[in-house]
Amino acid sequence: MRWKTILAGLLGVSLMTHVAVAESEDYRADMGYGALAVVSNVFYMPAKVVYATLGGITGCFAYVLTLGDLGTAEKIWIPSLGGSYVVTPAMLRDDEPILFSAPLPDDY
Repeated sequence: MRWKTILAGLLGVSLMTHVAVAESEDYRADMGYGALAVVSNVFYMPAKVVYATLGGITGCFAYVLTLGDLGTAEKIWIPSLGGSYVVTPAMLRDDEPILFSAPLPDDY
């Protein structure tokens, strides 16, 4: 009975401490882009949240002041509330776009 407990404990510890090896060819570049993404998000995320909050409030004012014209409010809400809230390493490598302000659809 005691050896089963020890064996189960060892198996559990070995499974929890197993480290997967990354499948990248350039570890330093990946590490650099990851670190740069973290530093970028320290500044980008608060700015985006403030922009989205102010856009949401401004869109509400526009909706009320235009007596319920949803189109006018959406022209403010879509760009300010849409877009990227987090900068990823793929965005820094220019694989994906960074959209601080989302583009309006063609039907506006």
